[in-house]
Amino acid sequence: MSVAFRLALEADLPRIVEIYNSIVASRQVTADTEEQTVASRLQWFKQHQHPKRPLYVIEQAGEVVAWLSFSDFYGRPAYQHSAEISLYLAEDQRGKGLGKRLLLAAEPIAQELGIEILLAFIFSHNGPSLALFEKLGYQHWGQLPNVARMDKQDYSLTILGKTLA
Repeated sequence: MSVAFRLALEADLPRIVEIYNSIVASRQVTADTEEQTVASRLQWFKQHQHPKRPLYVIEQAGEVVAWLSFSDFYGRPAYQHSAEISLYLAEDQRGKGLGKRLLLAAEPIAQELGIEILLAFIFSHNGPSLALFEKLGYQHWGQLPNVARMDKQDYSLTILGKTLA
């Protein structure tokens, strides 16, 4: 089935938050420890209205099934050719190869935005995400040991990177 990227609209924010919240309790993907609200994500959404750091939704059969964003890395001018990529899939879309298709489709979009280096920050215990990014050519560029604490347990963060072009 075909999928379509489009820029996210504020009207999409409830679905974006719903997809995001579906993974919070797993402690696998995000360092948020509580579900978010549309109101709490509004400022984040507005930051992604920048033409060089957009937020996309992915539609399948007219329904938003995923979202993808490019975010500033470290927020200083010298890093503008680098960006963090984030991808979140609706629960019923995981494990079907959609993540791979979307990450591959995101690369030419990133290049059109002037992004030459993509970074992914993934919990070191998130085997499926690490495997996906590694399969697509992302390399281990670093690890931050025990930087997150959730439910009285420490978690490490793996930094993956890929140079485009």
